[in-house]
Amino acid sequence: MRVELTFTNKGKLAIANFSNEELLEIFSRYMNTLKKKYDIEVAVDHDSNQNIITENVLFVDASNVNCDAETFFKELSRDVKVPLKKRLDGNLDNVFKIKISE
Repeated sequence: MRVELTFTNKGKLAIANFSNEELLEIFSRYMNTLKKKYDIEVAVDHDSNQNIITENVLFVDASNVNCDAETFFKELSRDVKVPLKKRLDGNLDNVFKIKISE
């Protein structure tokens, strides 16, 4: 399944403080940690995510999904707030919206 994580207005402001490679690293690291808790395989394709900041979207491929994918990505949103807030002045509510395509 293909998952699009479209950044909210506050999320756009937060990711603008990072390089594309930093964002790929952050999301990959936090997804790998969450995979220990959820029965899901996720991968961030570097070729599809060349311009995360300008496109305001991160594409993720999910397979072997034996859990609620929506819950997995909601928890990911809460987790990635930590590093994103460190470079953003102000509050960070929702980081991204989730769109799952089968």
